[in-house]
Amino acid sequence: MAAAADLQPKSPPKKRRKLLWPILGGLVLLALAAAGGAAALHLRNHPGAPKPTLPAQAQYLPMAPPFVVNLDDENEGPRYLQVEVQLVTRDPLDVAQLQHHEPALRARLLMLFSQQTAGTVATRQGKEALRAQALSEVQTLMTEETGKPRAEALLFTSFVTQ
Repeated sequence: MAAAADLQPKSPPKKRRKLLWPILGGLVLLALAAAGGAAALHLRNHPGAPKPTLPAQAQYLPMAPPFVVNLDDENEGPRYLQVEVQLVTRDPLDVAQLQHHEPALRARLLMLFSQQTAGTVATRQGKEALRAQALSEVQTLMTEETGKPRAEALLFTSFVTQ
């Protein structure tokens, strides 16, 4: 016959009780994360929700041929700079305006590039400063001619000094 102590229900060991709360907490967090994800999906696909707007696709206008100028280094002997330039805009109508004024743009950029020294364009900071000056020249001329800057950015796609 079984003893009275054997008939009483056994309580779970202490270790199992200690693990129960972290497991329940993890399940609650998982349920909350799933609910949040579902709500985010619903809001994103809801027709009344505002859609994020992307900027218009960039239009790249290469200025060919590359610019080749003598650098202003009297003490160093003849030095050269060759730069390939691309203009960036987001409006296809601006591309046509930039192409139309390309001869004047090339003339301004040639003057700017030929004023540089090998020392000023040797560092990244020097190249960035020259790029900013070149963009300013383009935007100034285009504003004078068309009333709008037209170019959003100017990129050096090749930069060689010799």
